[in-house]
Amino acid sequence: MPEVLLRLDPWRTQREPGQYRDEVTPPVRLTQFASGGGCACKVPPGELERVLADLPASREDGDLIVGLDNGDDAAVVRIDSGSAVVATADFFPPVVDDPYDFGRIAAANALSDVYAMGGTPVVAVNLLAWPRDRIPFDVAAQVLRGGGDVCASAGAHLAGGHSIDDPEPKYGLAVTGLADPARLLRNDAGVAGTPLTLTKPLGLGVLNNRHKSTGEVFPEAIAVMTTLNRDASRAALEAGLGCATDVTGFGLLGHLLKLIRASGVSAVIDAAAVPYVAEARRALADGFVPGGSRRNLDWVRPHVDADVSDDELLLLADAQTSGGLLIAGEVPGHPVIGELVAGSTPVIRVG
Repeated sequence: MPEVLLRLDPWRTQREPGQYRDEVTPPVRLTQFASGGGCACKVPPGELERVLADLPASREDGDLIVGLDNGDDAAVVRIDSGSAVVATADFFPPVVDDPYDFGRIAAANALSDVYAMGGTPVVAVNLLAWPRDRIPFDVAAQVLRGGGDVCASAGAHLAGGHSIDDPEPKYGLAVTGLADPARLLRNDAGVAGTPLTLTKPLGLGVLNNRHKSTGEVFPEAIAVMTTLNRDASRAALEAGLGCATDVTGFGLLGHLLKLIRASGVSAVIDAAAVPYVAEARRALADGFVPGGSRRNLDWVRPHVDADVSDDELLLLADAQTSGGLLIAGEVPGHPVIGELVAGSTPVIRVG
């Protein structure tokens, strides 16, 4: 591991466009302390499903609206006829070197699970693991500030949390939100004949892997990862839509497979319509593919009928961190990339 040395020249980190803070910070690359990065560190989907299959069934008393059954983005519990609690937790090792940006990305990613269910985040608590003897704890303070600023922009309270001393830095949030139980976004509500909308470009996994390997910074990728899915979620609800999921560690193909299995349909994807962050294809061509992206493709491949190259499939399976929403229905301002089609055996046709 690199030796951590304090330096006296400021590390300028962008807060908002055109606004910077100057602080004394250690010249440490956070990603070098992580075995992986971001949502690419998720347990492989097939392995996770085998583990979850052995857990006891959720209590069936009518108030648990969304539980383990379909691997949706968060749990939803009915409070009364007009309100429900949405609960989730998400954390991961550094996906970028800048601690403030790492905090912002991790917080936006955790809040996304609530938006993916059609909810509004109300309160969050920090989840922090930090190697105190290897990285100054002042750097952790910058991570926490980033998370706090994103929660503030979401209108959610950030109140306390839990921290541990750990050899690998990790950060995220446990988030509680509210939703209307009659107006949820669920992954089991897809209907054949409905278009599929994607609200953020792909390619974050390969770019983050390039950043970890080379130190290159990709401002567009950071902007995408720190953008809340709030507006897209609200637009889907206003359009009367009811089926969505967010695209994170299992990639577009992996999360789409979970959606069509839960909904009892199949899907068609127009690969040419899928947007990507600039430089993503170059990162792929140069070999910066996360192991999580390859595992995603291995898992989903038996359910894919593809008329595109393996490189294209790798990008479609690329493990995203704080990605966008995949929504069944049209959302103004975002591209339609395919549609749900009839089919009792879930198949994703990519052409």
